[in-house]
Amino acid sequence: MTQDEIIEMARQAGLHVATDVNWMPVIGLDYAKKLIELAANKEREACAKIADEWAVGWPHPSKVIAEEIRARGQK
Repeated sequence: MTQDEIIEMARQAGLHVATDVNWMPVIGLDYAKKLIELAANKEREACAKIADEWAVGWPHPSKVIAEEIRARGQK
């Protein structure tokens, strides 16, 4: 993930991002959880897309793998 993507996810999680400080601010657990969920969802979708690409034109279980990867976000 790029720094811009991380900053955007932090904002989506309700955090104010200060990129000009070298100290670790304290954030609430709910905000941290939301940020981690957003990052995990983004990475999970990237992995599922790779499996989708493998599934095109192949009698291959990649489509099932992609569906399983996406389903992990529903648990």
